[in-house]
Amino acid sequence: MTAPNKPLSVVGETQEALEHDPGFDFKPAYTYTTKTGTWRIPPGLKRALPFYLHKPWARLGRPIRLFQYMAKHLGPVAHYRLFGIHIVFVNEPEYIREILVNQGPSFVRERTVRRLKVLLGEGLLTSDDPTHKRSRRIAAPAFHRGRIAAYADTMVASAATMRQSWHDGEELDVVQAMMQLSLEIVARTLFATEVDADVRAINDQTNVIMGIYNYLVAFPNLEAVLHWPIPGVMRFRKARAKLDRVVIRIIADRKADGLEKLSTRSDLLSLLLVARDEDGSALSDEALRDEVLTIFLAGYETTANALSWTWYLLSINPDAFDRMAAELEQVLAGRAPTLEDYPSLKYTRMVIAESMRLYPPVWAMGRMSTVPIDLGPYRLPAGTHWFFSQYVLQRDARFFPDPLRFEPLRHTEEESAKRDKFAYFPFGGGGRQCIGEGFAWMESVLVLATLAQQWRMDLLPGQKVDVEEKITLRPRYPIRVRLTKRSLHGASQPQMVHDKAMQRDTSQQAVV
Repeated sequence: MTAPNKPLSVVGETQEALEHDPGFDFKPAYTYTTKTGTWRIPPGLKRALPFYLHKPWARLGRPIRLFQYMAKHLGPVAHYRLFGIHIVFVNEPEYIREILVNQGPSFVRERTVRRLKVLLGEGLLTSDDPTHKRSRRIAAPAFHRGRIAAYADTMVASAATMRQSWHDGEELDVVQAMMQLSLEIVARTLFATEVDADVRAINDQTNVIMGIYNYLVAFPNLEAVLHWPIPGVMRFRKARAKLDRVVIRIIADRKADGLEKLSTRSDLLSLLLVARDEDGSALSDEALRDEVLTIFLAGYETTANALSWTWYLLSINPDAFDRMAAELEQVLAGRAPTLEDYPSLKYTRMVIAESMRLYPPVWAMGRMSTVPIDLGPYRLPAGTHWFFSQYVLQRDARFFPDPLRFEPLRHTEEESAKRDKFAYFPFGGGGRQCIGEGFAWMESVLVLATLAQQWRMDLLPGQKVDVEEKITLRPRYPIRVRLTKRSLHGASQPQMVHDKAMQRDTSQQAVV
């Protein structure tokens, strides 16, 4: 483990991995004309991407490293080709707004997201309009602020049960613990059940598929060979079949309760079953299956990862933990947090926000243009793929001075108002902004507050800490910590810091 005063900034490598490569040959911006138009191409790689795969900044399975390198050496808009396709990496908030908002109707999901359709079907994460708009309209009432508020007690109760099972001096893998806790919360809020055999089966098979996600994305024309006897494809097919059997049976059992009974329930599945579109139509069984799996993956995986990274950062930044603990003492006075406390836990929310700046669960996004696109001085043809990375942009010193320092106070109301919205967008933006954002914020803050009331975590020495770029940004290795029991009223009381008292957090950190 690198000492806290020597922060890392590169995925799986030291800073030298991003230094200029003498063999890096790039091509300046250029213009060319075809029968379909004249195109102005951003600066980029001179050759197709596969030519560079032997380079440390272009290794397979580590796309963040490629994006970091291009942003550093080619500027805010960079270009390369892969299998003859134009690919543009954008690292500028103004241009990201153009893609997600101003010219949003001219884009659809790009290939890596569309590939998820083999698992998630036409769910909110993978579908394009008009399917996406209809599904969002139907699902929106289930994620209304008033609805998700009802889950606050469930979240706190689950976290309280976990904290009561811990012992002073115990060593544990915080990643596994947060996965377990998040799974329990999603089981209760999505299905109104405990973590039973069905929920475990969904979790197990989802993990199987996530384990081969990069393989599935890289496989050419996967959809055409899903029935071929290819080992990786066979593993996926078997896992998906198990998932479908469990989810379809859960939906059928719940539908058997009838609309009258379902309308009295508050779990997300029941709310989706009774929801109707403007014309009175409901989600089909297939659409319900797609949304259940999408909500399960998004609600479980992203929150668990966000909490894991938050505990990691707090474990190496004791000053930030002490300041958060002081807020918990002042606001809660030893009692369990409630929904009414949520707006008052400002610093706790800033801790989560800063964690998601450094380790955004959704670490990159992509779109494919369906028409020619003008972006700044450049013009690219239809079919171009566009990528941007929250991980890279949110560590950019132009928007976050001293970007590797863990400073929750970057997220006061005053400081946030100074930034472009698309300099910090862990939940995406535009018409496809995460529908569960409010749910995720509430769960993360209330769970962190409940656990931190009684426990602090210290990172055990001698560990490798690195990210793993799957659908979400997972810790690549276990993160082992030692638990220390806190007295609910006996914690240290540093001076409280509020939104209008912007101070520099002098704690140190080590991030990758």
